[in-house]
Amino acid sequence: MHIGMFESFVTRHWFNSEAKEAWSDVATLQAWLDVEVALANAQAEVGLVPLEAARRIEAKADAGLFDLERLSSDIAFAQHPFVPVLHQFEALCGEPAAGFIHWGATTQNIFDTASSLQMMKTHTLLTGHLDAAIEALCALAARHKHTAQAGRTHGQHALPMTFGFKVAAWVDELDRDRRRLAERCKDSFVASMGGAIGTYAACGPLGRAVEAGMAARLGLQPAGMAMRSSYDRVNDYVSALGLLMGTVEKIAQDVVFMQRTEIGEVSEAFHLGKVGSSTMAQKRNPATALLLTSLTRLLRARIPAMLASMVRLDEGDSSATNLCEALLPEIAIIGVSVAETLAGLSRGLVVNPDAMLRNLDVSNGLIASEALMMRLAQTMGRHEAHQLLYDAAQRAQTERIPYIAAIEQHPLLAAHQLPENWAEALTPQNYVGACAELVDDAIERAGRQR
Repeated sequence: MHIGMFESFVTRHWFNSEAKEAWSDVATLQAWLDVEVALANAQAEVGLVPLEAARRIEAKADAGLFDLERLSSDIAFAQHPFVPVLHQFEALCGEPAAGFIHWGATTQNIFDTASSLQMMKTHTLLTGHLDAAIEALCALAARHKHTAQAGRTHGQHALPMTFGFKVAAWVDELDRDRRRLAERCKDSFVASMGGAIGTYAACGPLGRAVEAGMAARLGLQPAGMAMRSSYDRVNDYVSALGLLMGTVEKIAQDVVFMQRTEIGEVSEAFHLGKVGSSTMAQKRNPATALLLTSLTRLLRARIPAMLASMVRLDEGDSSATNLCEALLPEIAIIGVSVAETLAGLSRGLVVNPDAMLRNLDVSNGLIASEALMMRLAQTMGRHEAHQLLYDAAQRAQTERIPYIAAIEQHPLLAAHQLPENWAEALTPQNYVGACAELVDDAIERAGRQR
């Protein structure tokens, strides 16, 4: 029986299969065992446990040897998530090795360190898909750095720009998101072996050396201050993921807007068999962009609860760690899935330059009012030029007359002469500023981060 979004036949295709596998029960159990192996080997190195015991622990640290169904029932009965695991592990290892498993550790040491391993794995997956998305968008921006498009603010035409400029802005923000995540990852996911409350007491003066040795074997940094009540590091990364979600949802919403029937400037990849409606045969919905919006909201909705998990009573509090154990796998899986879906959307975008030109011309020159204002300002001052064009623009829209006619009929022109060829300034394609150079700069910056 499949229950929940990750396995439902309706929604499971939304989510990256490798990320789901990385957080499966078997993978999670294996990560716990891997931490126990690294711990035993680090302790054997400093003489806290016999080398033969560490070797036996490593030989039996295979999730495939465990009875998962019995684990589930035993965990429910014991009301403890790890002691039943230890019981099966001890039976597998036998004496005397069983007596050296989990030496000086507490459950949260194992769980937090194991989740660091799993998060590092899913971070690598996320980064790979994010790199692919940025690469595809860089290529798209380069192809269209001269493709004129209407720039919009507040849902209205603002100034002309190029489509490449819009995409380059996506690239620049995604690149910052990528760098933030990379900077936070190493420090956010560490190896913790401080014992019951983080004082290293159980391992005595060798406790910190054990943590460092365990961390080195796992490819992680040692926690240093391994207090169980601290969870700011993981939340630093999760918060950075939240910023990425904001960027991605903005891109998705741009695509939804541009694919509107009345706009028609950009559309998602389409294949025969992709269905937009069970009744309206003509529909080509921006399904991927809408899915991206859904996924980003699913992830962001989990961040407040993760932040709340930082508030922990005393030196340990399962009401907080329970939240992390439930939410972190979901956040990791959704994060990778967002990056993968974004890469697919980016690779498949279809651009319609003719529609962009059509939309640029729909205002009959109004979109280039600033261009003419800056030209007129040289003879009458910016303030009078703005007033003239404001009056003419509002009259043109209210009375439905040509903008050029409204300008020519303005009373201010009794005292000022229009410059020669002034109407050329109202050609939108002539007023896209430094779009092409800005595109090149953004692509170069993104390339330096690879």
